[in-house]
Amino acid sequence: MLSLSPLQEDNHSYYVSRTYGPGAARRQGLWVDMAAADSSHVKVHGILSNTHRQASRIVLSFDFPFYGHLLRQVTIATGGFIFMGDVIHRMLTATQYIAPLMANFNPSYSRNSTVQYLDNGTVFVVQWDKVYLQGKEDVGSFTFQAALHSSGRIVFGYKEIPVPVLQISAAQHPVKAGLSDAFMVLNPSPEVPESRRRTIYEYHRVELDTSKITNMSAVEFTPLPTCLQHQSCEVCVSSTLTFN
Repeated sequence: MLSLSPLQEDNHSYYVSRTYGPGAARRQGLWVDMAAADSSHVKVHGILSNTHRQASRIVLSFDFPFYGHLLRQVTIATGGFIFMGDVIHRMLTATQYIAPLMANFNPSYSRNSTVQYLDNGTVFVVQWDKVYLQGKEDVGSFTFQAALHSSGRIVFGYKEIPVPVLQISAAQHPVKAGLSDAFMVLNPSPEVPESRRRTIYEYHRVELDTSKITNMSAVEFTPLPTCLQHQSCEVCVSSTLTFN
């Protein structure tokens, strides 16, 4: 019997996540049908759709609140995630991401594989469409998406997940699903007095239970109030926040 209610609800301090199975009525309204959307809002990314281990910076048409701070640029990666940091570095997969399914996807394997995105002014959606795992192409193609709403809500939608995520090898590329944010500190470098060394501090991470990621499932993240949305210390201190 299929569940008609959320399978799971978790409070992660900054976000509440709700996981919906295939039978949940709410799930159907969360998937964004790219084919039915206004074609002027949808773009197939030519470079990402034909490369492996590549990332590309995209400018949004609206400010997206991520962990309470506003972002206007994000970086889409072929590996099933969106990098949310300002500085591109070789450890993109480590922190500051929105990852519906981070894995070693290679869109260049098939002409049918695309990385496409939609921006209609109120939601930005990235869809990894019919992408294959590098070296494991025989298991089939994956289709999934991440939707970033201007309200700060984040939705992961899963259409085709041909193999349990727990069976995907992390030997060549991290495999994870969830959110991460960090802040960067510039420290003087002792070796070169004029230069500064960047240190990234991850302060929060949401790790989803990947066993819940199946065909026709979805995860919805609703942001909780943070102090960043307040304009003064007085308003912040007197507000009702959900974390200490």
